[in-house]
Amino acid sequence: MPSTPRGLRLHVAFLGRRNVGKSSLLNALTHQQVSIVSPVPGTTTDPVEKPMELQPLGPVLFIDTAGIDDEGALGDLRVQKTRQVLARADVGIIVAEAGCWGSFEENLVRELQARAVPAVVAFNKADAGRPDAALLQTLAKSGCRTVQTSALTGAGVAELRGALLEAAPAEFINNPAIVGDLVGPGEMAVLVVPIDKEAPKGRLILPQVQAIRDLLDSDSYCLVVKERELRSALGKLKAPPKLVVTDSQAFLKVAADTPRSVPLTSFSILMARFKGDLNLLVQGTMGIDSLRAGDRVLVAEACSHHPIGEDIGRVKIPRWLTQYVGGRLQFDHVQGHDFPADLSP
Repeated sequence: MPSTPRGLRLHVAFLGRRNVGKSSLLNALTHQQVSIVSPVPGTTTDPVEKPMELQPLGPVLFIDTAGIDDEGALGDLRVQKTRQVLARADVGIIVAEAGCWGSFEENLVRELQARAVPAVVAFNKADAGRPDAALLQTLAKSGCRTVQTSALTGAGVAELRGALLEAAPAEFINNPAIVGDLVGPGEMAVLVVPIDKEAPKGRLILPQVQAIRDLLDSDSYCLVVKERELRSALGKLKAPPKLVVTDSQAFLKVAADTPRSVPLTSFSILMARFKGDLNLLVQGTMGIDSLRAGDRVLVAEACSHHPIGEDIGRVKIPRWLTQYVGGRLQFDHVQGHDFPADLSP
């Protein structure tokens, strides 16, 4: 389970001021020494990630962050890193001390709510004091779950775990199908998998493996071929497949060999449907029609692979967009899970 990709894990961010016990609480929740703990404020600098299994959710990724009240030039950079974590959090755990609730915590609540991210407020160090009852009522009315914990004694840690499970978005408990619902029991899907210099040696890429497993779980048949074998394979079938799925780079070849009566899609589109809002993403692709020669385009790749040959993000997408627009475009490339701080250009 530790090898489960980060993109398939529930991302849980621990947020709050310095020295409120975020790292200690994370260690108590995971029963491991994930983060360094010290009474010195600002011990956690860069975000610390810990993948683990949390039933019934399955794989999760806990992210310990620097204090949102960090100071100085380095402190500002640490706070910026913390705010970047908000963009990829599925649940936010705001750690605070009783009697110390203020603008920092209020801003975190507002930022999470603006992003539609469920928030759990953990009032830590409960052995030293209790939060105000009126504040608890206010947080409850705003939709925040609250617990009182002590990382030192372990009190309330089980309640924090329960609140986290309640706050987790439903899709992490009831995982949607990737492709099986489009094919159905007893029906066949043909998966077209190019094997070229971009393909990993000796294995298939994860979306292809996930599609195969999902079809098997749905009692569907699955035929896997290379793009050069598709026409021959379709000719040997007694009935046409319910669906053909291919890699984006082979779309033109596969489309030419697939009967128009058979639906065709790509692994990328299936994963976009599985992980995101496909309708919104389709609207985004329609924005390509607004591009004009000379415009700037940001290509942001979440994976940090070493680009080689006909790289999809560095070569193919820029070439396709340039051909579509009919003029030169300016491309900026970034890699990693965080967008640039300023997207206005």
